[in-house]
Amino acid sequence: MKTVVLCGGLGTRLKEETEFRPKPLVEIGGRPILWHIMKLYAHHGLRDFVLCLGYRGNMIKDYFLNYEAMNSDFTVCLGQKSGIHYHGSHREQDFRVTLADTGQHSMTGGRVKRIQKYVCGTRFLLTYGDGVSDLDLHKLIEFHESHGRLATVTVVHPLSRFGAVQLDGGQRVSKFTEKPRSDGWVSAGFFVFEPGVFDYLTGGDECVLEREPMEKLAAEGELMAYQHDGFFGFMDTYRDFEHLNQLWASEQAPWKVWE
Repeated sequence: MKTVVLCGGLGTRLKEETEFRPKPLVEIGGRPILWHIMKLYAHHGLRDFVLCLGYRGNMIKDYFLNYEAMNSDFTVCLGQKSGIHYHGSHREQDFRVTLADTGQHSMTGGRVKRIQKYVCGTRFLLTYGDGVSDLDLHKLIEFHESHGRLATVTVVHPLSRFGAVQLDGGQRVSKFTEKPRSDGWVSAGFFVFEPGVFDYLTGGDECVLEREPMEKLAAEGELMAYQHDGFFGFMDTYRDFEHLNQLWASEQAPWKVWE
């Protein structure tokens, strides 16, 4: 089963990091967040990826083209019998990565539509190149298979950015909760799709996955929600970037489920 990762956005709210590189290459603990995302999927046996490239997509291509050299010791032979011998092996030996140019200005649905030929008419997973989680992907897929609909979206309770204050009817604070979880649900951006979802991606490169396609899937009863009560973090702002790096540096990164 292929995993599609949306990697083409501008990342304008993280311009401190994305002015010169695409957001999926912004690092957590010295590794691109894209690497962290792919390691989660690989931990669950999902190692066949399709990356939807856009803004500074050539940098992501360079990252993978040079992956062996940058993650291994190697010996270079010069001259007519030139060649490279890599010593040892990294843990991404069996990753298969398709890098697809999906346009500089395409919207999310347009990008997914452009890679239809690479998923070969089969079920596929989809996520964004800026979110990490300790999500159990096996359970997500099992849930998707159980309901028989076209699409599943993973939902989470979002954390408030502010402390919640409960008053006793006057001015005395009776309860204070730092960054509580909301009672509502929001999309965490980890999807499972049947190939029939491509029929909903109309409008060319202007198609926004999260608008008409998802709205229509929901209206027709073809969209189900998998509720995840664990960790979910995304890199939308510089504050998010610092928080994720602090978690990694303190060895308290919940999304690191691999060895």
